[in-house]
Amino acid sequence: MAKFFTIPVPPKLGGRRRETSSDHRYVEGQRLLVEAMKYLAQTDPVTNKDAVQLLSEHVRTRFRMTDSPLS
Repeated sequence: MAKFFTIPVPPKLGGRRRETSSDHRYVEGQRLLVEAMKYLAQTDPVTNKDAVQLLSEHVRTRFRMTDSPLS
């Protein structure tokens, strides 16, 4: 009869991150969305509130934090 031993291995939480490079089109798209939010907020903040919130949610959830249109 063979015996099996289980040796638990803790997961690597730090892990190796993959390198990302900024794509100028990606950052330009993000900058364009920010400019659109600024325009909508300046023209009529009350009427365009829902549109600004929608764009803001998209920017916050779809873009990497390292790609900033403000830099």
